[in-house]
Amino acid sequence: MKAVQFREYGGPDVLRVVDVDEPHAGPGQVRIAVRAAGVNPSDWKRREGQFEEVTFPSGVGVEAAGVVDEVGPGASNVSVGDAVFGFGEATVAQHAVLTHWVHKPDDLSFEVAGGLPVIVDTATRALDEVGVKSGDTLLVSGASGGIGSAVIQFARLRGIAVIGTARAQKHDYLRGLGAIPTTYGPGLAERVRELAPEGVDAGLDIAGSGVIPELIEIVGDPSRVLSVADLSAERYGAKFSHGPPQDPERVFVHVARLCSEGLFRLRVDQTFPLERTAEAQEASANGHVTGKLVIRIS
Repeated sequence: MKAVQFREYGGPDVLRVVDVDEPHAGPGQVRIAVRAAGVNPSDWKRREGQFEEVTFPSGVGVEAAGVVDEVGPGASNVSVGDAVFGFGEATVAQHAVLTHWVHKPDDLSFEVAGGLPVIVDTATRALDEVGVKSGDTLLVSGASGGIGSAVIQFARLRGIAVIGTARAQKHDYLRGLGAIPTTYGPGLAERVRELAPEGVDAGLDIAGSGVIPELIEIVGDPSRVLSVADLSAERYGAKFSHGPPQDPERVFVHVARLCSEGLFRLRVDQTFPLERTAEAQEASANGHVTGKLVIRIS
């Protein structure tokens, strides 16, 4: 089968489409013919060597949607031919093994489903860990990407007011999700004070842009500030949220229902074929994505 791999750390140019043996589903797993796989910052950060050591050659991707073509021993309530989405390994390939999955509703496209797992799991965990509740006001730094989009929608469904930072061109997008938009950069504290005179109850850093000290100043309590992208957050007394996922199937079932009911949406900013995965990762690293980037696999 065709798959994207890299054999050394480096820039997008180290990615190659190669012929590899098909994987097989182990106990409690399923294998899918991949239709779509999401692109995440963790993909290019791992390729650059920013995360844990990688065993080479390494595949790319941790989420996908597709059609089950092999069911592993002990995997229940699933059959060959079922459309599913979830977490897996080396998912930017023609076939991939999923370790956590749920059935994909018929009214949910493969492209959207393939881009959901990371953002909805991360957003749910971040909201739970930062401790916001109905009636609170939440400041989200870097709100227009995939995780930010999910945070806004989940927070609004919980009765939480959201102020989100993004470039001015994306403010209508944030309004459409239910957030109050503002720009990032110098003067953020003053702008937030005007938008929320009674203050904000918590802050989330999605982009990892060095904003932790400023969020702490705005919120007034480092324990009420959390980052999903800045490993230095804990040095300031803030929280850093990380995996592994605890109960992803519950989150996936929840968001699938919300999508079908029109209460949650994911904007797919761009799709790329397998052969342009390097370009997709480069676009992700540039940081101006609205919603999610997806690899479409025929």
